[in-house]
Amino acid sequence: MDISDLGGDAVKGNILAINTGSTTTKIGYFIDGRLAFEQKLEHSAEDISKFNYVMDQEPMRRKAILDFLKAKGIALTDIDLVMARGGLFTPVITGVYEVNEDMKETLISGRDGVHACNLSATIADAVVKAVNAEHTAKGDSPRYGIYRAYVADPPMADEMLPECRICGLPEFRRITLFHALNSRAIVRRYLREHPGCGADFTAIVAHMGGGVTVSCHRGGTVIDTTNGVGGDGPMTPERAGTCPPNQLVEMCFSGLYTKDQIMKKLVGKGGAVAYFGTNDMRTIEEKAIAGEHDYVMFTEAFCLNIAKAIAAESATVSGKVDAVILTGGIAYSRFITEKIAARVRHIAPVTIYPGEDELSSLAENGYLVLAGKAKIHTYAKDHIIED
Repeated sequence: MDISDLGGDAVKGNILAINTGSTTTKIGYFIDGRLAFEQKLEHSAEDISKFNYVMDQEPMRRKAILDFLKAKGIALTDIDLVMARGGLFTPVITGVYEVNEDMKETLISGRDGVHACNLSATIADAVVKAVNAEHTAKGDSPRYGIYRAYVADPPMADEMLPECRICGLPEFRRITLFHALNSRAIVRRYLREHPGCGADFTAIVAHMGGGVTVSCHRGGTVIDTTNGVGGDGPMTPERAGTCPPNQLVEMCFSGLYTKDQIMKKLVGKGGAVAYFGTNDMRTIEEKAIAGEHDYVMFTEAFCLNIAKAIAAESATVSGKVDAVILTGGIAYSRFITEKIAARVRHIAPVTIYPGEDELSSLAENGYLVLAGKAKIHTYAKDHIIED
């Protein structure tokens, strides 16, 4: 993704983007909108095992980042902005948030969920503090004033219409957990490539990777989405997706499984892993193309599940959809995308943007911050305060 020219405006500044995963820390360094380098820092099982709680890994991962930057000849004072992957915290809407104490407290406590992505913001905040300290020690002035760390489009962002939250039991409510960062960036890319779209432009985005989420975007707001972890939506390479509830209840009370084992069957050992012992859709595709019956049927079901979710999202806007967009790593497969497109192109024209580039998506938001074009939200533990 080339972000050196956003909406016709040249972008300036150096941005460090941080994206933490379970065993890796991905960083990208951008100079004036162009990726200077990208690196996946691997953390060994031995290193990870030293920590009883994922958030305790912050100093180790931060040191890995700073050591790598030093080896690349990047001085801390060269960095103008640090952008981080959003963690699990609510309540929020989509957009850019400054990392503050409330956010860090929520992430560190794991109140809204424990995941390695929670580390991104705390690491970014620590790096920014180091950048500011270095400027102070040198007695110089940062180009953009006192620096702060930011996150963009956190995965639990919730802008769903009220009716989309209601389930068949009042004890339950639908919640969001989706690929907000990549999905929103892909919509912005579509709009740049298709000038003249109206203010109420509506797209359904299917992000297809290890997780699959389908979201409905209207006028810059995500008004409905599936939950990529919470058992709501299509099956994925490693997740079960929506299951028949009666059968799931029977399994839970069969005495054959613990709660943790059930949860693992739903997320981690579901989907293709449950059927074939692999989450590699390329292998499944190869066998399906070769005509192996079980793989053919799974692939057909996989594509149908996603097509059904796209069709369901179209109902949220009474079928008034301008574009269906397929993205994520699985979107590199023409075999799969063509099967999905054949089932949904009657809804709207289908556009395919393969892959996911979350580091560039973070940087894109960062340059909007530097240009003064991003609305900065302030996170509070119990509500949103908008500046």
